Amino acid sequence: MTAPICVRCVLPHAPPDILLDAEGVCNICRNFEAEERAAASDDRGLLETDFLKILDKHRGKQEYDCLCMLSGGKDSTAALYYVKEKYKLNPLVFTFNQGFVPEEHLASAQKTVDKLKVDWIYFQTPFMKDMFRKIVQTRSKVVICGICSLWYMLKTYEIAAQFNVPIIISGWTKGQTTGSSRSVLSKCACDQNPDEFKAMTAATKDFMEKHVKTDPKYKDFPMSMADVMQTAKTKYKSKAVVLSPHWFVPGGPEEYVPVIQEKLGWDYPERSYPKKSTNCDLNFVASKLAVKNFGYSHYHIEMSNMIRLGVVTREEALEHLKMDYGEEVLGDILAKLDSRGMV
Repeated sequence: MTAPICVRCVLPHAPPDILLDAEGVCNICRNFEAEERAAASDDRGLLETDFLKILDKHRGKQEYDCLCMLSGGKDSTAALYYVKEKYKLNPLVFTFNQGFVPEEHLASAQKTVDKLKVDWIYFQTPFMKDMFRKIVQTRSKVVICGICSLWYMLKTYEIAAQFNVPIIISGWTKGQTTGSSRSVLSKCACDQNPDEFKAMTAATKDFMEKHVKTDPKYKDFPMSMADVMQTAKTKYKSKAVVLSPHWFVPGGPEEYVPVIQEKLGWDYPERSYPKKSTNCDLNFVASKLAVKNFGYSHYHIEMSNMIRLGVVTREEALEHLKMDYGEEVLGDILAKLDSRGMV
């Protein structure tokens, strides 16, 4: 039986972390209401002027003003476009491929950096493939994307330190932050521990303890985002702050997608999940497993945050989150992990 869904967002009833009250509203939405009321009197939220102050503090101090993470998707492409064309910074661009990024995504990134005439570092590695395979074959509940983000962010900080870059620019949306203040992060946006992430966080810790710490190949792999931050600080001596223009600029994709389509020739990929996103092929597997294990995925959490912030409607979110891809798609991806038929 399918669990009932919050009447305001898209999170399901998933005890003990997500609970619906008598009115069908989840505790996450109720907590958001309380935070917003408490912040209304003394927290104006983040404004673009706050972002500009940070940019101006570092502008022109190094060869590159910032390091932009670019997947080829709409959010990271728009973030890079803002940085280069609107804010007039000199960015270094970094694209990470763990072996499952489709060619059309990479082609989109290539076209963007060519049009913007910016320097680009492309990093591809098979390093995590054994770990991805183990997640599927052990039937762990860990969310693949969370583990992948640890390695991705560690490499990002390493590159930032190598070029002495003071700011890391992501394409993270308003839905990828939590809390009413949405303040400038000293941590990464993916290091979140509110109620809706508790079960996923516990599954991650369990997998890391059982299958990563014990594997010599991954002896130096970060166990958490806190480990990533510590390594960035001690080993790489990086003081880079992670920011996203999307946290500061009003509106959402309806504003910036037409701009990058016109200026950069960007377009939505043919195959990706959720709809109108640009994510690696592992997202199909990761999302399917997350819904199976928890009743929702991290994309349901992101979309729910965006609904609360008025960036998307509940109906739009439900449409984007439809899992209407078939077994053939999953089979192709699982075949690369020698794990066909295990999802």
